[in-house]
Amino acid sequence: MTLALLLLPAASGAEPISVLGLGDTPRYLWNQEHFAHANLQAPKGGTLRLSASGNFDSFHPYIARGITAAGMGLTVETLGEAAPDYNTLEFYGLVAQSFEVAPDRSSVTFHINPAARFHDGTPITAEDAAFSFRLLTEQGAPNYRNYYASVEKAEVLSPLSVRFVFSEKDNAELPVILAQLPVLPKHYWETRNFSAPMQEPPLGSGPYRVKSFSMGSHVEYGRVPDYWGKDLPVNRGRYNFDSVRYEYYRDDTVAREAFKGGAFDLYTERTAKAWGNAYAGPALAAGDIVREEFSTNKPQGMYGFIYNTRRPVFADRRVRQALALAFDFEWTNRALFHGAYTRSESYFSNSEFASSGLPAPEELALLSPFTEQLPPGTLDTAYTVPVTAGDGNLRPVLTKALALFGEAGWTLREGRLVNAQGRQMEFSLLLRSASLNRIVLPFRQNLERLGIRMHIVQADATQYVNRVRDFDYDMILSGIPQSSSPGNEQRNYWGSAAAATPGSRNYAGVNSPVVDALVEHIIAAHDRASLVHACRALDRVLLHDAYVIPGWYSTTLRVAYWNKFARSPVAPASGIDIHSWWADPAREAALRRPGTKGGE
Repeated sequence: MTLALLLLPAASGAEPISVLGLGDTPRYLWNQEHFAHANLQAPKGGTLRLSASGNFDSFHPYIARGITAAGMGLTVETLGEAAPDYNTLEFYGLVAQSFEVAPDRSSVTFHINPAARFHDGTPITAEDAAFSFRLLTEQGAPNYRNYYASVEKAEVLSPLSVRFVFSEKDNAELPVILAQLPVLPKHYWETRNFSAPMQEPPLGSGPYRVKSFSMGSHVEYGRVPDYWGKDLPVNRGRYNFDSVRYEYYRDDTVAREAFKGGAFDLYTERTAKAWGNAYAGPALAAGDIVREEFSTNKPQGMYGFIYNTRRPVFADRRVRQALALAFDFEWTNRALFHGAYTRSESYFSNSEFASSGLPAPEELALLSPFTEQLPPGTLDTAYTVPVTAGDGNLRPVLTKALALFGEAGWTLREGRLVNAQGRQMEFSLLLRSASLNRIVLPFRQNLERLGIRMHIVQADATQYVNRVRDFDYDMILSGIPQSSSPGNEQRNYWGSAAAATPGSRNYAGVNSPVVDALVEHIIAAHDRASLVHACRALDRVLLHDAYVIPGWYSTTLRVAYWNKFARSPVAPASGIDIHSWWADPAREAALRRPGTKGGE
């Protein structure tokens, strides 16, 4: 993609406002004074009470150890702030107030805002930014090494200027994604063990700092009164609550009931059935609880049952295809989801990167060199997900499944699907929430009809995260997110190196030279059209190789909240920015009338 430093017009003689993005002109249009969904007159005050699931045992979000407290992102700033629109990849001044991209795209320079400060009053410098890069890529979670693999070094040019030099010149995304780099205080971290979980909140620079906590139970953040960045255009009219508090609950069911009882203020509902019938009552009828759906243009990636192909039972593609036939999405969507979801048919769902039909000539040009290594059908067959009538009659698809199992050496014998050694097919599905049982139990019943044993393993939050990091599972029900501009992160999702790196997001264990090559084509794409074709080519290979049983997605955010808030009538394209809302004292007082539960 062509990368340009996007400079918006400025008055003569004035320093222009810098926008770092992809393309020749800004895609997100705003007045450069504040985001359109933020209200400059929003009053400050009040408490925003939210929920989180499971527990936490660390305040360190940058390593693949421990469970980090919810909300820690409020305490740390990055070099740039992203546009509130998933259809663009642009960053505006935050810790860095301006940017310079080398003409040959061999480096990017960030100029630090001289007003930027850590919470102890220490100025943020270029040395902090360079130190953060080295620390995160050398000692941080694997995703940092993968994400910034093509950044050769960080050079401090002056106290307020840092340059990142690239090992390649054809990676158009690198200058932009470096704006996502969190800037950590060198004077704080150089005397601490970065590789260990933190039991105390580290020094930050964001609009909030940790105010109080009980490990694993709750954490409360207090707004920093003299926050250095409060008047930046990206922050004006935002971060309006004096406190943001997260209460932890065992699972969604417990959290939902606590919300309805007034224990916290806002709940994002993830269960379509509960959205339809779990909120009825006096509070909803009186308008004290509001249910609202927000549309989002967020690319949805892929959510589904992910095979760990490191396990021998899933080594054969035909086995993976056969198992997918036993998941009846149409029945599930009708009977359990109230028709609220769309079937995932791509690893880039809800975006222009999703493949469909047969490959375009540009895709064939990328795929043809690997003809002998491609999954059968990639070049000449349109991928389609298994479809049923939704009436519970699976005989036709299960018959197809048995045929595929037969090709792979499995036979249904006396009600058991066995291999040549007479061993029954069995595997485990690792879950982190009991609320998913109602979805997976019908799937297990369908597998039983094929003579397959699927064990459902429930894990608490800590166990689940640790097992997933270590690839200690047969199958998980999870997602692989995508952005409006896929790039370096694809190495962490699909790269062969990531498959052998604990803590990476290559959950499926994809280990393919074809996939590796296509990922590099994505990263090296020189324009939007090339990026689209490269993503679609990768999508086809992943789909035809059956690494996931495709699940479902929604472009609607279901949010229930106690009617104590006010917000701008303009909604961000991303769906919701709760930090642009504010407490309405009159509404909050009304909730405290006798018979309501919304009072604190």
